[in-house]
Amino acid sequence: MAPATTVAEARRLVGSRRRTEAPRRRPSPSPSPRKMRPMSEIMARARYAVVERADYSDIICEQCGSGEHPDELLLCDKCDKGFHMKCLRPIVARVPIGSWLCPKCSGHRRVRNFSQKKIIDFFRIQKSGDGKKKCTSNQDIKKRRRRSGSLVLLKKRRRLLPFIPSDDPNQRLKQMGTLASALTAMQMEFSDDLTYSHCMAPRSANQSKFEDGGMQVLSKEDMETLELCRAMSRRGECPPLTVVFDSCEGFTVEADGQIKDMTLIAEYTGDVDYIKNRENDDCDSMMTLLLATEPSKSLVICPDKRGNIARFINGINNHTLEGKKKQNCKCVRYSVNGECRVLLVATRDIPKGERLYYDYNGYEHEYPTHHFV
Repeated sequence: MAPATTVAEARRLVGSRRRTEAPRRRPSPSPSPRKMRPMSEIMARARYAVVERADYSDIICEQCGSGEHPDELLLCDKCDKGFHMKCLRPIVARVPIGSWLCPKCSGHRRVRNFSQKKIIDFFRIQKSGDGKKKCTSNQDIKKRRRRSGSLVLLKKRRRLLPFIPSDDPNQRLKQMGTLASALTAMQMEFSDDLTYSHCMAPRSANQSKFEDGGMQVLSKEDMETLELCRAMSRRGECPPLTVVFDSCEGFTVEADGQIKDMTLIAEYTGDVDYIKNRENDDCDSMMTLLLATEPSKSLVICPDKRGNIARFINGINNHTLEGKKKQNCKCVRYSVNGECRVLLVATRDIPKGERLYYDYNGYEHEYPTHHFV
């Protein structure tokens, strides 16, 4: 005889069956029709969208109204309007790679203002222990200038002079603030040294012995001047220069104090790369570092991601007499401890308020400067 089942056990069995049974599927309601956004709403929210035309032969420059020199016309990827490279302000020296927006469509980037603490952090300034050291440093600079000012030494060989920073610390902070704002607007990092990345040229490639015809060696006295200037920059005692924005020239550099002839202004810094890798680069501030006997080993400095104030010193139009008169500094390549370095040196006395210019075609005479103002 089967054992009797209590009411509680029966309920437990029934409950277990219910828990193990598959749930019954309810009839799903018919899916509602998907709502599609109208094209006008999509176009309104899109960053920009240009419908390609079948014929661009009627494109004219929005600045001068001329359709001449079509090879120099840039088309905005947002408004599809044309602009001559020489009519834009600042002038575009090379055809940009990738998408390009006109000044109206791109808008102007807001220039950031930096506090004193942010300026110190931005340039990684080393805090000095006391003021006596600085005073001694300035006295040493003046003594070096007096020693190097004799007529005999000038006839023998012109020595480099260290820059004299502004005496007022607040003025120096203001000068560094203008550079920090310009670097931030260009989305660049500050660097007072040549940098080497794994995807570019290694440091071993930067050897002055590869220079075709040899390279002048920086003398011991000028080496001391270079190290003195670098030490002052690390302490926040920068050269008396400010970076200003000009609607015609873009960012440019002005003297914020008297700069004597043969003064070492700055070293040209940035990423070091082989020139063969930058043949189609649209960066307008590349500087020749090494012209090797074997062209594949030639190097350039590319200050598009990292650099210092040298990146914002503009070039002259060396096709006109007026353009040549504006030149007040030059780039000189030296061999420093067996490596190539580029130094910016004043070629005459530069008064306060004068802008700094040098010749982009110091070596190759290939840079297109005929459109420079």
